[in-house]
Amino acid sequence: MDTNEADLTKVETHFAFGKNWAEFSEKVDEARIDKAEHGLRRLIEEKEITGRSFLDIGCGSGLHSLSALRLGAKRVLALDIDADSVATTRAMLERHALSQNQRQTWQVEEKSVFDILPEKDGRFDVVYSWGVLHHTGDLARALDCAAACVASGGLFCFALYRRTWLDWFWRLEKRWYAKAKPEAQARARRCYVVLHRFLVGRKRHERYVKDNHDRGMDFYHDVHDWMGGWPYESISPKEVERHMRALGFEAVRQYIFKGRLIRHIGLLGSGNDEYVYRRQR
Repeated sequence: MDTNEADLTKVETHFAFGKNWAEFSEKVDEARIDKAEHGLRRLIEEKEITGRSFLDIGCGSGLHSLSALRLGAKRVLALDIDADSVATTRAMLERHALSQNQRQTWQVEEKSVFDILPEKDGRFDVVYSWGVLHHTGDLARALDCAAACVASGGLFCFALYRRTWLDWFWRLEKRWYAKAKPEAQARARRCYVVLHRFLVGRKRHERYVKDNHDRGMDFYHDVHDWMGGWPYESISPKEVERHMRALGFEAVRQYIFKGRLIRHIGLLGSGNDEYVYRRQR
């Protein structure tokens, strides 16, 4: 946790992720929903979602809560600290989830991961948090709080930024960007897009812009999300493994980025490593 800030776990210190998700949600169509479902199935087998309870921590646009419902989750609880994300998720589910099985239930609440009480909110067969816990202001405690909500034998599925050499730079950039005026943010995004095109090559850049990510967000909203993502922490896979084993979890599958030096240095930022762990019975 950054000691230079009063309390980075409070919503008022955070970048306005919810406004970005609300704007993006207007673009959500069946193709993006299908893509999000595919991304969820890539991490968790469909049989481990169908008929199970699903907790979505940091629900953003609500796209993954919707995907869990469409894959047959019997109960979905979606949480976010950002009021705009809560409103967007509720609208997303009301718009797209009404035709689902009547035995399914879903609920959306404005709540921090640090305020979840397993005794009150329950424990879940699947706890899901994609690209969220590293923005809470206290990554280690956020992992502990989220893991506490996983039922015996249940799955904890999460994505976290990989530590890179340039983390120090991105912390400075994000702290500035989160408080900058919209005009300054727009100039910074244009610089990032130019840098991305230069480093990955024009054709690869154009393919990347056209492709929808597994979590459904388009390239330009993703750039804003990345550049404004304050608070910011990162972690190595070895550190994740040590932490999760100490909490009584074992690894099921991982998608760890490898290869390109640009990513390890962090010239374009940090990619998300994806993890699925199971609580030992």
